[in-house]
Amino acid sequence: MLNLTDIQPQADEIYLDNNATTPVLPQAAEAAIHTMNLCYGNPSSSHMTGLKAKYILESTRMLARQVIGADSGDIIFTSGATEGIQTSIISALNACREKAKTIANPVLLYGATEHKAVPETLKHWNAMLNIDAKVLAIPVDERGILDYQFIARHASDALMICTMVANNETGVFQDLKALEQVIRDNNPGVLWMVDCVQGLGKISLDIAKTSIDYAPFSGHKLYGPKGIGMLYVRHGSPYTPIIAGGGQESGLRSGTENLPGIASLNAIFKLLNDEQDDTFKSHDVLCGYRQQLADTLNKAFENIVYNHDFDCSLPTTLNFSVKGLSSKDIMDLFDAARIRVSSGSACSSKVTGSFVLDAMGKPKWQSEGAIRLSFGPASTQEEIDRACIAIEDAVVAMQHHCLLLTDANGESDADVDGLQQWGYDNQVTWCYVSQASRQILLIDPVAELSERFQTLVNCRQFEVVGVLNTHLHQDQEDCSQMLRSLMHDAMQQTIVDNLGWPETHGQVTLENGQTVSAIEVGDKVLANLPLPGHTENSRAYLLGKPADGVLKKENIDYVFAGDLIQIGGIGRSDLHGSMPEHLFDSIRLLAEVVTPDTLLCPAHDYQQLFSTTLALEANANPLLAKLLADEVSKTEFIEQKAQLDAQILQAGEQQLCGLIAQQNSTLIDVFPDKLQNFLADNPDVQVVDVREPHEFEAHRREYLDDQKIVNIPLTRITDFIHRFNGEKADTKFICICRSGSRSAAAANALKRLDFEHVYHVPGGFALVN
Repeated sequence: MLNLTDIQPQADEIYLDNNATTPVLPQAAEAAIHTMNLCYGNPSSSHMTGLKAKYILESTRMLARQVIGADSGDIIFTSGATEGIQTSIISALNACREKAKTIANPVLLYGATEHKAVPETLKHWNAMLNIDAKVLAIPVDERGILDYQFIARHASDALMICTMVANNETGVFQDLKALEQVIRDNNPGVLWMVDCVQGLGKISLDIAKTSIDYAPFSGHKLYGPKGIGMLYVRHGSPYTPIIAGGGQESGLRSGTENLPGIASLNAIFKLLNDEQDDTFKSHDVLCGYRQQLADTLNKAFENIVYNHDFDCSLPTTLNFSVKGLSSKDIMDLFDAARIRVSSGSACSSKVTGSFVLDAMGKPKWQSEGAIRLSFGPASTQEEIDRACIAIEDAVVAMQHHCLLLTDANGESDADVDGLQQWGYDNQVTWCYVSQASRQILLIDPVAELSERFQTLVNCRQFEVVGVLNTHLHQDQEDCSQMLRSLMHDAMQQTIVDNLGWPETHGQVTLENGQTVSAIEVGDKVLANLPLPGHTENSRAYLLGKPADGVLKKENIDYVFAGDLIQIGGIGRSDLHGSMPEHLFDSIRLLAEVVTPDTLLCPAHDYQQLFSTTLALEANANPLLAKLLADEVSKTEFIEQKAQLDAQILQAGEQQLCGLIAQQNSTLIDVFPDKLQNFLADNPDVQVVDVREPHEFEAHRREYLDDQKIVNIPLTRITDFIHRFNGEKADTKFICICRSGSRSAAAANALKRLDFEHVYHVPGGFALVN
């Protein structure tokens, strides 16, 4: 296990994720350490050591009042904003339990772009307290501004209204005066909570001059440590303590106060109140920082779109999307370049958008591709300058590897060769490049990945051999026709069938003697093998090198099998147009023309395992094993397959194209603190960096200790498996990536396909010095 002192920021790290959390200001850290070391008294103790602690507590409370403009009401120190939100909502709902019975249709209102802590807390305590109010989201417009007419219509039935000063994803702020007027005009007594977390230190509050009932704050969003926050409660507003005990905080929140955390707030509030101190920058300076960053981003990304209006958002937040790039592409690149930003969507095979941008009505590609770049109000000009230089340098790596169009000279052409797997929401697009012939082939295109293909073709001036589908469902959107139209000038042939297969083609004979149509791709051929069953038009494409006009089993590199054979399952046969009797015949036919170990490349990948083989699937699927061994009749297969398909609707997570059996393996981990010794003990191990090429270039590391690193991106792991098939038993491989997630996936895929000596590094480069 690593020592805590070994975990440190990378050299030259540029931190631009301040809306998530901020670094602790030196003054705040010093105050906390001083308090821990020398002011260790309990504020509730009556002796002199306790009185000193009490002074820190109360002087900080006084400074807090000055910062937020609260000369009246209560200031209660909490563990953070989530506790403040819980306390506010419980207090309000507890006070409204009887009132709720007098309203025909009571509602609880919250802004549609609120932090999830708000609606989830409302729903939880609404149920726990048996209030049975309807929890309603207040819509927002395209700028993220709350719908005042909606509030006016529902306020009279509202028990509580929850809004926020500024949004954590977009920085969009609300006009509190206008909001207060519409709330109070329609319900003068409704309890109103305003999440002030993102506004502290960035916007003037004067909270006591409003009718806000509850306002939670968090220290770690303004250069304080985690675990400290505060809650403002307006004088006379109902309050229910959620922590009972010794009666600390005047009985409002029991438990010994976090004095070091409170002391850190003391230091921060003093800086905020000191007009002579320039730690916290003025609004105009912060706007200048934002414009400088925006100018840099505009230059770097031609297709950039900002997801918020700068006129109604805090100057410390930029939320943007780039047409044709996923949020993961940008975030991984920036992270490799030591630029820390956050993504609006989850970085996994399951693509999710930003609920905030969805509520604002932004297009799907903007929501799923959103990046949030946020600096703090204490940022310096030097930090912003460094950030701009780092962004410019990082984007060059994207240009070199054809994620962005560029007039560069193609320095990295050699990297664009062989098979790539592009994933989107469990769907897989396979892209094969023959560098020698400057040809490219796309199979099972996904609309969301189409711009990536266009950019690659235009960047490298490839000839497009084909844009093909293995099958199409009747209601399925087909983007391949659109792509072929856009790629018209680069297409080898434009007259094609309904799945994109060119009208003009050659032929090749398969191992079973069957002659099928084929097209050339470099020095290989792609054979078209009809395999109906999952759909009536299903087919597989076999890529390999023929000899004397025959494509033998052992010479087939890849089979693009669509949904016929999946990783962990057989394709569904209960859909409209499915034919289970033909599925039986198609699987048997496939087994005649490929080896048990030929790599099968499916159209879906639910477990991030990339590819499979008939042998592996037969080992995991008894029905498939019996079929391949000729131990089940067609009638029996149809009956048993129907039973499997019926289970799909009963599964917790529906697999649209097949019932997928989960496959797990135990990985051999080499933890970062053991890595150096492992490499010394295994001088012949091959270190495999599975980050994408643009990440590798942005954070180039040729060696790990004395071992040479090779860059084998996760998107090319199937190509790697094929090329290194002969080294399965002998060569040792240790996989590493940014965080350990992709290296675990790569190692899992290798072990599953019988690579004997495979290791990976949990925590990845994030924990390796």
